[in-house]
Amino acid sequence: MTLGEHILILRKKNNLSQSALGKEIGTSGDIIGRYERNVMTPSIEVIIKLADVLNVSIDFLVGKTTLELNKKALKRIEEVSKLNQEEQDKIFMVIDALIRDFNAKKAYS
Repeated sequence: MTLGEHILILRKKNNLSQSALGKEIGTSGDIIGRYERNVMTPSIEVIIKLADVLNVSIDFLVGKTTLELNKKALKRIEEVSKLNQEEQDKIFMVIDALIRDFNAKKAYS
């Protein structure tokens, strides 16, 4: 998926018009339309603003990953990464158990 397609989909997902998104990042709705049609490519500064307003990582916005992490999830991951390795291992062990249990419930329902 192109950068423009990502912008379009995320803009609609966030119930924003081109004009409203443009206003949020300091440009016009016409420019947002050009980004969405891949007629223009935004600068890195604009990509950062778009990612912030659309509540996704820059990697997701530009198509480098398909993992859509919102700001809350990214903040949690940042907090875990600040812990020492033993504490991280404990947190990941709990997460792994919860994921396993969730998948088991889903498989049996």
